[in-house]
Amino acid sequence: MILDDFIVLTKTGLFCSYGDFYLDPKEIVKNAVISHAHGDHAIGGNLNVYCTEATALFMKHRYRKFAGGEFHLKAYYQEFDLNGVRISFIPAGHILGSAQVLMEYKGVKYLYTGDYKLQPDKTCEPIEFVTADVLITETTFADPGTQHPVAEGEILKLNSTQSNIMLGAYALGKCQRLISLMNDHCSEKRILVHHSMLPFVKIYEQMGVNLGKYEPYDRKVMKNNLTNMVYLVPPMVFKSYFKAINVIRVFASGWKHLQNSHEIQLFISDHVDWNDILQTIEEVKPTQIWTNHGSGTKLKDHFATSLVVKSLD
Repeated sequence: MILDDFIVLTKTGLFCSYGDFYLDPKEIVKNAVISHAHGDHAIGGNLNVYCTEATALFMKHRYRKFAGGEFHLKAYYQEFDLNGVRISFIPAGHILGSAQVLMEYKGVKYLYTGDYKLQPDKTCEPIEFVTADVLITETTFADPGTQHPVAEGEILKLNSTQSNIMLGAYALGKCQRLISLMNDHCSEKRILVHHSMLPFVKIYEQMGVNLGKYEPYDRKVMKNNLTNMVYLVPPMVFKSYFKAINVIRVFASGWKHLQNSHEIQLFISDHVDWNDILQTIEEVKPTQIWTNHGSGTKLKDHFATSLVVKSLD
């Protein structure tokens, strides 16, 4: 029997009282099961952290000695027990080391997706599907009007100009995916990477991911070459350089509002769109869908006659 309160949303985050652990807590807790290393899912300071090796490396770089008490590293599909709840990590395809969390309790399987994507991405483990009774899915883009274009097609837009480009992107996940895509599809471009992004790039390489060619940003290089340079910068730098001259400003994101004022609009998302969520539901075959991170109302309407859909938010 599905327990309606197996996972509940508290001010600290998603809590499983049966196993006494939190999924991606927003405040420091005793037992934290972390799906991936983005800052809105992985804070520092938790006493026990259960995650994949790559997630631990990213967290330890970001939070240094405040990353957490004890890290319990788990390989994909390796089962472990937290107070009677059997847990395993399943590849989520979002960024390197990202995991869905499969929890089994009293014969019922609950699958928490964390952030996930179905689009191919050479820089991280591809998503894998498992069946579950309850699918706890993110709904960042859960709207029939949202359909992410193919990333390989989007990146070709950068070839439409020879002007130097300042390319804004998240330092973890998006940055590495863009370096790989540009190496594959924008061979004329010379890729310069902001210093704050380089440690994450190095961890990708340490974990065996070949991203292709790039170099640390050098002001002289950018100044002396007026064509075909792409300077990859994190969002804060992108915002602060809003008056940068001799560059075309581009920001890689699935969000339309982050694209509006830019000459080239680069719709590359690391989240599922509407069709991807429907495909995931088909593969997981749940009898109930619990939603978080965004609005689940469109999903609720869509499955009104066939599935229980409830929001955890």
